[in-house]
Amino acid sequence: MSNSTSIVDRKPAETRWLFDDFKDAYETRFGRKPSSKNLEAAGNIIRNSEPQLVHNSANNGVAVITKPKARESAPYEKFLNQANGGIAAAAAGTAEDDGRGIQKPKEPWMKALPDFATIEMRELAESITRDIVRGNLDVQWSSIKGLENAKRLLKEAVVMPIKYPQYFTGLLTPWKGILLFGPPGTGKTMLAKAVATECKTTFFNISASSIVSKWRGDSEKLVKVLFEVARHLAPSTIFLDEIDALISQRGEGSSEHEASRRLKTELLVQMDGLTKSNELVFVLAATNLPWQLDSAMLRRLEKRILVPLPEAEARQGIFEELLLPQSNGVELPFNAMVEGTEGYSGSDIRIVCKEAAMRPLRRVMAILEKREENSREVELPQIGPITSDDVMFALKTTRPSAHLQAIRYTQFDNDYGSQAL
Repeated sequence: MSNSTSIVDRKPAETRWLFDDFKDAYETRFGRKPSSKNLEAAGNIIRNSEPQLVHNSANNGVAVITKPKARESAPYEKFLNQANGGIAAAAAGTAEDDGRGIQKPKEPWMKALPDFATIEMRELAESITRDIVRGNLDVQWSSIKGLENAKRLLKEAVVMPIKYPQYFTGLLTPWKGILLFGPPGTGKTMLAKAVATECKTTFFNISASSIVSKWRGDSEKLVKVLFEVARHLAPSTIFLDEIDALISQRGEGSSEHEASRRLKTELLVQMDGLTKSNELVFVLAATNLPWQLDSAMLRRLEKRILVPLPEAEARQGIFEELLLPQSNGVELPFNAMVEGTEGYSGSDIRIVCKEAAMRPLRRVMAILEKREENSREVELPQIGPITSDDVMFALKTTRPSAHLQAIRYTQFDNDYGSQAL
């Protein structure tokens, strides 16, 4: 009994820390604010634990105490620094040192998510935020050759209302739904990227995998959460790529599943509520099959813009940009190339240029194949310039992919499209 009492009453050795000492030192070191009465004691512990370097000055031999470099801050300290002083620098896209070796973030600062009633809805909102495009896409209007009517209508419908909202009030309320339709490979996605670059809004890049779930009822919830988050982070743009996979015509035979119908209904409800609000939230949709869209969705997509096949001037601009001036000074037959690519899309023209550029590489590969495997020749042959024969051979071997339905797109534009006069 006496032994146990002596053990309990024994004071801790001086080399050991009491729990309160350890707690104060931990909170001071990792960014938590210590209590006012223990602030001085905790500071002494940290100061005493930091080593100091003593050296002699070269001039007068006086000992000088030099403090070591500042320690790296803990993650919690970095988080506090971002929350308190890093918002302005993050919004400007800059990074600077705050004097403690902590770099302020360069990424754009995103507002916190809205408060949801359940944890499930918040988890769905976090999954939606993964589709927000971060950073600058760096697609300028000048990098898109041709499509002047489509660019003008997009600037009028999306860009100008965001830059000058004071003009778009009352009857001039901006369009909330824009549809880009046309043959594949004509630049619909590039136009959407140019809108994101120009407007600098919160850009949601949504596909079918973003809002379709295998769990019953989650698809409708994802659609609802998407529009709630977009309104919370306004001004924002929701880009629905290949929208025909999401909301085709309802009631087509008996093959339509109930979950698909509920998803379409929720999307239509959210779109209808969006058109009746004053918040700057735009829905930008793209499709290659506009005639398969439901008529109710066509009504909500107020601006329907045709993105046609490139004209002769646009095709020449694409050729001149992809096929740079050759080193031998030979001019390529651009006029013949423009005439031979009638009905080609921008993607088809890129394939033609790639095929023409592969011809000089094939000649080099033929030389390399003739070499022996144990050859000691280290220097590799240079790839020669592209010739006119290479271009004409590429035109003969590459066929267009979207010219057969060009008339159908024109007919749909005459029936439902927004004409640019």
